[in-house]
Amino acid sequence: MSGAERCFFDTNVLLYLVSSDGRKADRAEALLAKGGILSVQVLNEFASVALRKQNMLVTDVREVLAVVRALCKIVPVSLEAHDAALGLSERLGFSFYDSLIVAAAELARCTLLYTEDMQHGQVIGGLRICDPFREP
Repeated sequence: MSGAERCFFDTNVLLYLVSSDGRKADRAEALLAKGGILSVQVLNEFASVALRKQNMLVTDVREVLAVVRALCKIVPVSLEAHDAALGLSERLGFSFYDSLIVAAAELARCTLLYTEDMQHGQVIGGLRICDPFREP
């Protein structure tokens, strides 16, 4: 991970690793291979969606997350992140869980948040939102 761009990954980027969309799967894999940061919330959300909506086996979910955990730094969901998320949700109108992603990224001192769920190019504090799958 570059010292200049500290990247945080939202759950949707990880989910494309196991997607049938080859272009997005390849893009997600390439980004994650460079390393980055994500929170335990992202691991939890990935496991929940992969098990419930994609009918993956627990052993397969563990395998995917083992690779992700080897490539990325994992940060906890802290009380500080919780409090910051409430403020972000109130101020920006984001859902609480999107706000928790932003708060965790900010607390990890990231400068880039890869996600499809927020406005591409938006800047929140020192954090820039980037849709990694957006066509140029």
